[in-house]
Amino acid sequence: MLRRARPLKNHAAEAALFRRRALVGLLAVIAGLTVLAGWYFNLQIIQHALYATRSDQNRLRLVPVAPARGLIYDRKGRILADNVAAWRLDAVPERAGSGVALLQRLQSVIALDTEQQERFLRDYRAARPFQPVTIKLRLSDEEAARFAVNRWRFPGVELVPYLSRVYPYGSLFAHVIGYVGRVDAQDQAKLGDAGSAFTHVGKTGLERYYEDELRGRPGFRRLETNVAGRTVRTLDTLPAVPGQDLQLSLDADLQQAMVDAFGDLEGSAVAIDPRTGEVLAMVSLPSFDPNLFVNGIRHADFQALNDNPSRPQFNRLVQGGVAPGSTVKPFLALAGLDSGLRRPEDKVLSTGMFYLPGFRRGYGDSHRGGHGWTDLRKSIYESVNTYYYRLALDMGIDRVDQYMARYGFGAPTGIDLPGEIAGILPSPAWKAQHARRQGPWYPGDTVITAIGQGFWKVTPLQLVQGTGALATGWLRPPHLVKAVRTGFGAPWQPVQVTPKRRISDNPQHLQVVREGMIGTVHGPGTATNIRPGLTYLIAGKTGTAQVVSRRGNTAVNPKSLPLNLRHRALFIAYAPANDPQIAIAVAVEGGGYGADTAAPIARKVFDAWLLGKMPTPAASTGATLPTQPARVDFSGVRGTPDAEPVPPSAPPATAAEPRP
Repeated sequence: MLRRARPLKNHAAEAALFRRRALVGLLAVIAGLTVLAGWYFNLQIIQHALYATRSDQNRLRLVPVAPARGLIYDRKGRILADNVAAWRLDAVPERAGSGVALLQRLQSVIALDTEQQERFLRDYRAARPFQPVTIKLRLSDEEAARFAVNRWRFPGVELVPYLSRVYPYGSLFAHVIGYVGRVDAQDQAKLGDAGSAFTHVGKTGLERYYEDELRGRPGFRRLETNVAGRTVRTLDTLPAVPGQDLQLSLDADLQQAMVDAFGDLEGSAVAIDPRTGEVLAMVSLPSFDPNLFVNGIRHADFQALNDNPSRPQFNRLVQGGVAPGSTVKPFLALAGLDSGLRRPEDKVLSTGMFYLPGFRRGYGDSHRGGHGWTDLRKSIYESVNTYYYRLALDMGIDRVDQYMARYGFGAPTGIDLPGEIAGILPSPAWKAQHARRQGPWYPGDTVITAIGQGFWKVTPLQLVQGTGALATGWLRPPHLVKAVRTGFGAPWQPVQVTPKRRISDNPQHLQVVREGMIGTVHGPGTATNIRPGLTYLIAGKTGTAQVVSRRGNTAVNPKSLPLNLRHRALFIAYAPANDPQIAIAVAVEGGGYGADTAAPIARKVFDAWLLGKMPTPAASTGATLPTQPARVDFSGVRGTPDAEPVPPSAPPATAAEPRP
């Protein structure tokens, strides 16, 4: 069998085919390299910033640094609001995962009660994925150490050092200093993106009023981390700017003396330096411990405060308006003199009852038998209602309002505390708007306005501001912050205060009113019970704000009523009368007569400030009236250098025991 012959190879064709295949392969390689080069160009050049940022996010972490909150000091340098080092536990949602599962795992390491868990889950669900959410504040040293050992089990959870706010004096300054609380959604919206650095903001008092100054500005730390999220090193830091420190005009010793002077009584009081308007002490009683609110108050504690009928959280100093009672009489007396409708020697006959023409219902005096002929000085120190009934009718309510507004009533004082009310300065316009059901403005409304009753509402701050104005002749708005500084060791910078304004153009008119107020304590006045042992002069005025009205023409004895229905006892005063250094307004709830409860409190505060004699805490501040009132010598009593000297004149003595 014959074999087939192999066909001869066409080397030329094979070479051509190889060249074609090689060319296609080369083109494919070139195309692949071109695509790869383009892809690398896109990654390395065009999208370099994007992927570099993503890479840094994997290994770098930007941590906000909260600034130290400014400290608050009293006038002698004692710390009233401090910062202490503490640990808190934070979780970042995008890294920590489910909040419920996280809490279940954490229970074996950190003790969390039901309230803490509920608060965390509520905040955790509302937070942004990258925003840290606090699980627990103020961890104990044992808890912090236990979590540090188990840190690897909880990705996205960090143990963070921070400064926690502490109030060393507890309830003593609660209504003035206020407190900080945890940041809520409303606070976060105000703070913006930088707010993630803050866990607390001011909620009440000075902490809230000066929040921007106390808070400071946050800083940042850029950290390099490993794949487990642990910090390897700190790359750079933008330091936080601490908040400003505040120096107050308050004196902690006088504040304690004021609280001790109240004993078990409830109410409010404020003392100022009438020469500057600086607040020396101010209390609202009962009080509460602001430290309870710093890291979130427990439900049981909050419920106990809310269920207390005395309302410890209510700030009587700026929100607690009361009828001023007879404490308005020195102001109305000055208005009568400045308006030209009265002279110091003009007299009005007090028979015990005052009647408007054509009306059978009368308006009583503190003495039902009357005070007899009464001039301006006697009208103040014996608190003669008839004098002021007649004066207010002669002036007319519009002129009364004009002068009372000049003395600071009917408007906020402007003190550096939030929430201050304006009170009520009675007027026909106010009644038409707020009490229209009671009809138009009647002459009887003017009559009771003259003795601080009716629609009146004033705060202790307004009363003490006006008292300081009577002492010096100038209305100076009260203020708490004396100076600020940025950074420990920096010099204190005085705070600019609101300019003062004169309340009377006639110093002799002011002097006559002052002499009447001195007679309240040192003459035959309504507060002679606080005179024994005095080594300095007090100028004051008692007042009683009725809670229940009288029955017909018969007055109600407040001592016969339950405590919650008794009249509010008031007292305004300044001392020493010949060189005013302190002015005070005291309001005692359920205190009855001003002379019985409010005036002794003021005397103890004066003794503490002027003599360094601290009161002993007591449950009762009542005192017995002396049987033989003495004359007072006004020689040399001229108030401050703002006033001009006038001839001294002593009020006549009387054996009657007046009531304000």
